[in-house]
Amino acid sequence: MRFVSIASGSSGNCTYIGSDHTHILVDAGISCKKIETSLHEIGVKASELNGIFITHEHTDHIQGIRVLCKKYGIPIYASMETIIKMYHLDKKKEVEHSLYQQIAAEQIVPIGDLEVHPFSISHDAANPLAYRVNKGEKSVAIVTDLGCYDEHIVNKLQGLHALLLEANHDISMLEFGSYPYHLKRRVLGDSGHLSNEMAGKLLSEIINPNLQSVMLGHLSKENNMEELAYETVGLELEMNCTNINRKDIDLFVAKRDQRSKVIEV
Repeated sequence: MRFVSIASGSSGNCTYIGSDHTHILVDAGISCKKIETSLHEIGVKASELNGIFITHEHTDHIQGIRVLCKKYGIPIYASMETIIKMYHLDKKKEVEHSLYQQIAAEQIVPIGDLEVHPFSISHDAANPLAYRVNKGEKSVAIVTDLGCYDEHIVNKLQGLHALLLEANHDISMLEFGSYPYHLKRRVLGDSGHLSNEMAGKLLSEIINPNLQSVMLGHLSKENNMEELAYETVGLELEMNCTNINRKDIDLFVAKRDQRSKVIEV
């Protein structure tokens, strides 16, 4: 199974997961052209995509969906509430209604030789989902846009081989930055975004011997820096897991405007 961040940040998100026979995206929040180019670079044609799994309806996760699905007829998987929001946002009804495929948290979605496991997260959207994808005994997951986490999410992320984890903001940068008060409260709230510190704490709870790669994603352009996210998460890991050396894990930041390296599990 291959795992690639095509774009990750507050301005656009898209992730590829695939095998030799099955190819899916999680979110399509950048242009169709950029998605096509990045897929081509890893030897995949957009026409080969078997489905696009949407986390939620915010623009930075669905911006490219209409052009991509209109051009290639790719099925769109999302919660019922997210589908309703997306349908109303598509003013010109460019996406065929039949392409929308309703799924739900805890409902396993078999697609080719992959199994997609959606689970609920806390975010200020209609009914947001995160995704764990299994192929045989190998598992990867994408967990962004969550203001907090609980035991249920920790349980969903056990035994992973690779992970894309939100490290959205540095709390001090956000608190003393230029965002208006109401937006700061939103980001810091339980339905907002995960800070660098909380990302490190969550990672400390799900670390396991099989976890080979962790991408830190969905960084805020205004309230975070790549080096700060990397160092903060690494420090939390070292403080909470004294038997873990961060050098034993391929920990890196997913870029907002370029694809990551290909992670193979």
